[in-house]
Amino acid sequence: MRKLAIVLAILVIAAPALANEIDKINANEIPTHDPPIPGPVWDGGRDVLFDNGPLESFPGVSMLEDLTLGSGTYGWGAQILNDNRMSDDFTIPAGETWNISAATFFCYQTGSTTISTITQVYVQIYDGPPDLGTSNVIWGDLATNRLNTTVWSGVYRQLESNPGATNRPIMANTCDVVVSLGAGTYWFVFQFDGSLSSGPWAPPIVMLGVPTTGDGYQYTNSSGVFSPVFDSGDLGAKGFPFIIEGSMPTPVEQSTWGGIKALYQ
Repeated sequence: MRKLAIVLAILVIAAPALANEIDKINANEIPTHDPPIPGPVWDGGRDVLFDNGPLESFPGVSMLEDLTLGSGTYGWGAQILNDNRMSDDFTIPAGETWNISAATFFCYQTGSTTISTITQVYVQIYDGPPDLGTSNVIWGDLATNRLNTTVWSGVYRQLESNPGATNRPIMANTCDVVVSLGAGTYWFVFQFDGSLSSGPWAPPIVMLGVPTTGDGYQYTNSSGVFSPVFDSGDLGAKGFPFIIEGSMPTPVEQSTWGGIKALYQ
């Protein structure tokens, strides 16, 4: 009996932590279909260097394909409060340098309106996969709020079997990420905070009919490690949408001076 009591106590303690790690389909939940409250809508990045999407299955909808693919997870926990984090990579081609000025990450809180409830975003950049002990943080930290603007992306996370639900509006969170990086592959690590009790949750990259959409990671406080992300239903590996904005230095031969010089060759 004593052993049983200990096991039950452990399960009770672990349950809240596990509940914050993934937002799974719940048979007891009835998605709501309330019309959106008028508010600002994100109109995309200006100087896009990299887009790790797509965020949408089709305009206005990030579809969880529970019928076609048997998918089972709306989103993954990335809460600052629970020290859960997401990670995904981007590659700068050989010979290029990117002067990054901003990055936009996406999340939602179940039950929010289209007025964003997101209050903080922490961001880091690693020089290697975050699950390797040899990888280093080369920019950012998990203590500074980098959030600049947060607005509704114009997209809802919805079930294929319950189209039109409006209780998971995805927010576009643009952050001040100011850094210059040369050629190579890097990994963002990011986490969110919001004013509601659910989430924030990170929605995956979506492609209709495709279960595997990337190679993202999740760090959970309960495990203490970064692990590849797989859907609880279709078991496909998932990536996570983000957008990098900034510029690349113009080579001198393509600059105004380069054009003038060419006249005398």
